[in-house]
Amino acid sequence: MGVDHSQRLVPDGLWELVAPLLPSFNSRPQGGGTAPCDERAVFTAVVYVLTSGCAWRHLPETFGVSPATAHRRFSAWTRAGLWSRLHRTVLDELGARGELDWASAIVDAASVRAKRGGGTLTGPDPADRGKKGSKLHVPSEAQGIPLAVAVSGANTHAILVRREPRSTTATHRTAAATRIDRAIRKTGSEAHETQT
Repeated sequence: MGVDHSQRLVPDGLWELVAPLLPSFNSRPQGGGTAPCDERAVFTAVVYVLTSGCAWRHLPETFGVSPATAHRRFSAWTRAGLWSRLHRTVLDELGARGELDWASAIVDAASVRAKRGGGTLTGPDPADRGKKGSKLHVPSEAQGIPLAVAVSGANTHAILVRREPRSTTATHRTAAATRIDRAIRKTGSEAHETQT
């Protein structure tokens, strides 16, 4: 894979944050099974698929990783909770640099219809004649950087969370993010819809 392509998708600064978070690969003592491969190449291939919308089976050979390996690692990393840990790590890094604006956080939401009956996180969607659906909530800080993602029933109100400016210490950033996460989970009378 070309260095420019790799550097664009996974710059060195991002890789320094990702590398310690990846689950370690242990080969089987009896041999066989999954062969070790370059973790950065696999991560770059996964980022390419996730950001481009490319199907796994159409992953270009230039990444040096088979589509099956990329998908298998993506699944393993998802089960291991890599993506939420990486998101938190990136937020902490941005906060340490003073690049997050904690003056306010705005929650945006999008409703999607639940197919085949939905699951536990569905509810009647008032915008779709009461059909079952879910709502994706994404609180962002003042510059639009996403702070968290939550899923609820479609009848849950979107909320606006306002906070006073925070210092850039990790303790304050983590506490503020925790409060925002809790605010998203509130439903019914505790949540309120923003009027613009």
